[in-house]
Amino acid sequence: MELLLLGLLAALVWKLYQWKRNPHDAPLRSVTLCLLCAALSYPVAMPGGASGVDTVAGHGAAKLTQNVLLLLAVYFLMCFYLHSAADEEAGRRRARKEAVAVGTVAVAVTVAAVSVPHEVFVGSFSTADMTTPQIAFFYGGAGLYLMYALGVACRWTRRYARISRRPHSTGLWMAAVGLGAMAMACAIRAVIVAVRAAEVGVPGPLMAAVAFLLVVSILLFAAGITYPGARARISSLRLWLRHRRDHRRLAPLWELLAEAYPDNVLRPASPSVRDRWRARGVHRRYHRRVVECRDGLVNISPYLLDEGDDSAVLNVDSAELAVRLRRASARIEKGVSAPRRAVPLAMALGGDRESDVKQLIAVSDELRAAA
Repeated sequence: MELLLLGLLAALVWKLYQWKRNPHDAPLRSVTLCLLCAALSYPVAMPGGASGVDTVAGHGAAKLTQNVLLLLAVYFLMCFYLHSAADEEAGRRRARKEAVAVGTVAVAVTVAAVSVPHEVFVGSFSTADMTTPQIAFFYGGAGLYLMYALGVACRWTRRYARISRRPHSTGLWMAAVGLGAMAMACAIRAVIVAVRAAEVGVPGPLMAAVAFLLVVSILLFAAGITYPGARARISSLRLWLRHRRDHRRLAPLWELLAEAYPDNVLRPASPSVRDRWRARGVHRRYHRRVVECRDGLVNISPYLLDEGDDSAVLNVDSAELAVRLRRASARIEKGVSAPRRAVPLAMALGGDRESDVKQLIAVSDELRAAA
């Protein structure tokens, strides 16, 4: 139960963060409310939460609250797909119809719950007296609606998974399997209710297996809807770590060039605290350092050619370039004027940006090793 709640909370936090960034996104709002209702239902189902709710609102209130929250959770799940449909107006009309349906079911199970004595309603699904019609309707009616809503959501999820690309399709298939398993578990529970209402016993291992199937399917669903975002965050973290590492590796080259040409060091566009704070971000500092190193190499390039060398392009390896850079830095410190115009450097690793950065890092590593 704790693992299930942690999974739901992780998914809920991520969706709340996305909803805050885009509050007018109706599908995102629906899936966030779905996870919120599902997450709220589990503390109510736990012994401590159930006893607290029952103490305040009366015996059986916790169980009724849990089931109503689950009904709302699957309703909002359906709304996610309805609001995602191409015909938005038709989706809104269908969502209103489904709201009437879930409201009717919620009222019906509430009436069934409050129409029996409290001592009859006490207990769990496995211990409830299904021979009492109101109890059987409470569990059976709610279970049938859950089966219907989850089955419809599973069908729509599979449809979207077929037309989506990775990683979204992977997450959708995981969610579809989870929804299908939840619908199957609800169907089995509805059959169990009917069997027990006929005063036929149900083996305990079967009840435990259905409960385990529900837990696993909910975890799989939560993992599916968070998978694309989690994968994007992991990729973003990897890029952040690489930029942070490369920023540090460029330090020897940058320090040499910044000392020779301090005017090349870029400053925040505005002296405001916000701009200064944003300028300290890892990605900004990395890209700024790359630009400053490039500009510094252009400025120092006239000093890199040997005496009598009239080459139009400087083409040397990283180790030799590091040696010439140290020599050029010493000449600049002595005040020696530039002997010629700037010359371009040969891109031995390729002409794209990544290759350029790799070449800068290679030169910087040579400077670090020599130091």
